[in-house]
Parts: sequence; structure tokens; C-alpha cells
Amino acid sequence: MEQIERYKLMDTPCFILSAKELSRSIRGFRSALMSNFADSVVGYSVKTNSLPRCMKIAADEGAFAEVVSADEYDLARVCGFAIDHMIYNGPMKSKDTFLDAVTGNAIVNIESKRELLWLKELPADGNFRVGLRLNINISHVSPDDADGEDDNSRFGFSDATTEFSEAIEFIRRLGNVTLSGLHIHRTAHSRSIRFYEHSVDYACRVIEKYHLALDYIDVGGGYFGIFPNKPTYQEYCDGFYRILQSHNLERLRVIVEPGNALVASCFSFLTEVIDTKKVDEGLWFATTDGSRNDVDPFFRKTSYMSEILYRGDGRTIVPLQIVAGCTCLESDRLFACENKPLMEVGDRILYHNVGAYTMCLSPLFIRYLPNIYQMDGDSFELVREKWTVNEYIQKSLF
Repeated sequence: MEQIERYKLMDTPCFILSAKELSRSIRGFRSALMSNFADSVVGYSVKTNSLPRCMKIAADEGAFAEVVSADEYDLARVCGFAIDHMIYNGPMKSKDTFLDAVTGNAIVNIESKRELLWLKELPADGNFRVGLRLNINISHVSPDDADGEDDNSRFGFSDATTEFSEAIEFIRRLGNVTLSGLHIHRTAHSRSIRFYEHSVDYACRVIEKYHLALDYIDVGGGYFGIFPNKPTYQEYCDGFYRILQSHNLERLRVIVEPGNALVASCFSFLTEVIDTKKVDEGLWFATTDGSRNDVDPFFRKTSYMSEILYRGDGRTIVPLQIVAGCTCLESDRLFACENKPLMEVGDRILYHNVGAYTMCLSPLFIRYLPNIYQMDGDSFELVREKWTVNEYIQKSLF
């Protein structure tokens, strides 16, 4: 069956997952790391896309789950990740899951001062390992990649103050806990190799300053994925290696947490035209059953990788059509078509590279969560059924 014919069989709006593409991305980053480092980890960023089918694929591929809350921690466990194949970051850990992760040999990067205090509740006769998140001010670490004069961060312990040194000393005073790694996740808009090299170099200088004997460095995420004329996974990993080797730290286990780079390209979003209107001379609107919320929840994008699947030929060419979403918001406008065939009800529009953050951040605004299909080769499968009012009202009292 032709692919376009399979799209006609899907109930819109819907997301479409390519499991092969997700596996390709995970394997590609792992291969790039292994070419430089004997020990490395690819973390699957659950916050970027928490679809259980994706998480199961990532677990089967040997990726770790990178989670940033107690809910994500519990979800990752249900989806098949062993505790020692999890990376626990962020300030929204619960005490119970934090202690469970530390005692279960997860990679736990301490973000908040309360987590330091929780370490006191670990068994006194144990031997536990944790990491610390190091604060990264891009304006200081990599000025050419900074967004403004003071591109600071609210995350991590700062070595520009006494907080990082105090956290190290707190851990050192505990007889049963060892500082095992540094987490340096920070994203620059440039996503340049230069930025990651500068960040790793800064971390190495901090390691040397405090004479830290570490097992790993967690470089975080924010990388480009498959885009042409952009850095590749291999080029990023080569950059990590160059800097670590210059500090004689290439033995460290290198951890990456690619979010967008792994899941953006493996998802498409399919919508159908449900109405057309001519509102002015030379101007038409095509309303679809999808929404800008589905593909651009931050409402920041100015263009989308999309294609129109016309039901037939012989259309009139019109000067301007604006493709709009199904909500009651005037701002729910996705893109404009100039001098293209006039769209009709039943035509479909396919958006590519929309797997990052879209499903996690899309609000339940006037329409609930849509269908998700997995399609590889000649078949497709419904892997999450759309929500109805029954799912929406669950656990509600009224």
C-alpha cells in the first residue's frame, strides 16, 4: 500500500511515530560516543517525549531514562527501565524516589540543597555515589554563544560563589557518600561544538581546582539532530574528547542526554482540512482539525516542515491561503501558502520533525490528546488512543 494511502486510513488529528528513526538516532549517538570513549551513556530525555512506546523502544536500545521528577521516575520504572539505567536530574525529585535512586545505583545529579540533606538519611553502613550539577553562566563560559550580557542559569551550584565548594565539602563530610560526577547541562541557542567544548573545559578546570576524583561527566543535551549543514553526533563527541584529553580526563564516563536530537525527527503530525473560507480578495483560510498547540506549543516557530496531501488534481491556483488550527484563537495560524492549489475539505497536511516537547507541552485546550500511530514499512498500529471525556474526568469529583 502506498504511504499516502495509509495516511488516508488514520483518524486525524494524529501523531505518527517511526520506531526505526528513533532507534537510528539512539544508535547513531551511541556509535559516535563509543568511537572516542570506552564507557559512555545515551540518556533518553523523558521530559522531551514521555510516550510509553518511545520509552520502551529506548529501553530496548540500551538507553538510560533521563528523568526530572518523581512522576517521570515512576513512569520510567513502569516502562521497563531498571533503576541502574536511570539518570535523575532536576529540582522536582521526591525524597522517596531520590533515596530509591541513590540506593539503586542510578546516576543521581544533585540539584537542590534539600537533596544534600536527604543524603543524611542513607544507611550509615553503605557506600553511595552521587553527582552535582555545576552552574553554567554562558556569558562567562562561552561568550560568543551567550544570549545577552549575562546569560546566567538558575540551575546547579555556582563556583562563582561559595555554593559549589560548600556542596562538595558537605558531601566530603559524609562518610558513606562519594562525589562521583558533574552534570553540566546547559543549552545555547547556537548549539555549536564550540559551546560544548568551552563548557567541558570549564568543568575540567573546576575538577582540577578541587582535585576531584570523578567517574563521569554528564554533558546534558541541546544538540542538533539530523539537520543538514549542522554539527553531527560524531563532531560533538570528537569535541568532548579533544577537551577531556587536553586535561588528561578522557578516561571519564561521558553521559549525554539528547532530547530534541533523538525524538524530533521520528514523529510527524497529520491533520485534515475541515473548512475553507475566502475572507478577502485573493485570501483564503483553510481550517484544520489540528492546532498550532500540537506542533508548536511555545508558539515560536515561523515555519514548519510540512506537505499538503491533496485528494485530487485539477485545482485552481490561488494567491494566498493561510492554514489555521481548530481552536478559537486568532493566533492559531500555522503557515501561509502562496500561489498553490486551492485546498478543499478532506485534504490532509503532514508536519514533519514534531516529536520534541509537543506531546508533553500541548494543552488540553478544547480538544483532548489525539491518537498516536506507529508506522514503519507497510503497516501501522494505534499505540495511544485519543482521550475522550472519560479520560479527562477520571479522578474528578463533580
